[in-house]
Amino acid sequence: MDYQSALQYLYDNIPMFHRIGPAAFKPDLSNSLALSAFLGQPEKNFKSIHIAGTNGKGSSAHMLAAILQEAGYKVGLYTSPHYKDFRERIKINGEYISENEVVDFVEKTKPFVTEYQPSFFELTVGMAFEHFNRHKVDFAVVEVGMGGRLDATNIIQPECSLITNIGFDHEQFLGNTLAKIAAEKAGIIKNNIPTVIGEFNDETRPVFENIAKDRSSELFFSKEIYNCILIANDGIVSSFDIYRTGELVFENLQLDLCGPYQEKNLCAVLCTVDVLNKLGYNLTKDIVYKALASVRSLTKIIGRWDILQKENPMIIADSAHNSHGLAYVKKALKNIAYHKLHIVFGMVSDKEHQKLLTELPADAEYYFCKADLPRALDAEKLKDAAENLGLSGEAYSSVKNAYESAKKQASDNDLILVLGSIFVVAEVL
Repeated sequence: MDYQSALQYLYDNIPMFHRIGPAAFKPDLSNSLALSAFLGQPEKNFKSIHIAGTNGKGSSAHMLAAILQEAGYKVGLYTSPHYKDFRERIKINGEYISENEVVDFVEKTKPFVTEYQPSFFELTVGMAFEHFNRHKVDFAVVEVGMGGRLDATNIIQPECSLITNIGFDHEQFLGNTLAKIAAEKAGIIKNNIPTVIGEFNDETRPVFENIAKDRSSELFFSKEIYNCILIANDGIVSSFDIYRTGELVFENLQLDLCGPYQEKNLCAVLCTVDVLNKLGYNLTKDIVYKALASVRSLTKIIGRWDILQKENPMIIADSAHNSHGLAYVKKALKNIAYHKLHIVFGMVSDKEHQKLLTELPADAEYYFCKADLPRALDAEKLKDAAENLGLSGEAYSSVKNAYESAKKQASDNDLILVLGSIFVVAEVL
């Protein structure tokens, strides 16, 4: 079996949520625990940080991985889904798992797949944990796939847990209120292990507090500790003055991630660093400065407020795909100078597209498209729904055609934004 055959085996034989949707969801940890036993419980052999949340998980995970790498640790990083290359999901110090290791794992687990029929996500989590164990990482930064309580990653015992924020997404699995969603994501809170909370409100805070109390987990609400003030953003690097309990602790901190939501993520990440330092890890201010200025090069992050072209026209791709994320994108556009806005936009069919479309700017030209996967929403249906809300544009037969049309129609002073689905972004990267 070669690498392409191994991938084809995974895609053909194992249900993948991001391609087919709810049919791939496995609502318990039995397969994950069985796979762990089959592999010899690799997750018990390295330290970890566990990250849940509606948005910001991936960016926060990459920031923390960069800080730990800069401190000299060998760091595994598990995130999902991937954009272009399956191996993006599993990295050590920014290097992808090798094609041969993917093949070896697929061949090794065929008997397990036949007997247990795990989901794609369950199997790739096991692949990541075995990879991290084999290469003897010091730390693994592990991003939850969905929710937390029943997520396949929730078999680890981390040094610290981080919950970035709570918003509406995957309601059919996690619940239709913020409190219910918070309870699912708070499932990563472990007994006697500290937990950092990023954003919260009056509905979600009591959920976190009650679960943490039951599990003797010390809670840190980062926005009550940190205040990150954006002082500059040139579209490539963001600069912040950062206060801890009113005292300036980082002056002109540079972050090479420029998304509109990074100041929220940054507060939670720095609070997590404080927790790790209390546990005895020496993550100094100098390390933090150097790491956050180089997140992209250290971790090879892609797809998050990715500047594909700096000018003539400026082109940005971002994987915001729910109302919480799109609201931040809309807010960020107010800080960018452009003549006309062009948005290449596509969605998956199991999202509440009517609700999400209301978060989009009305004063833009839209290029509606359907990503190349079964779960994607038909571009004509998306266009019709958008027109009913006053959004104007055309439907295109593919992401490529939509993107090329946007580039042809945009003038040098315009802005092209690609968003709505990770899979739309993937096809332009």
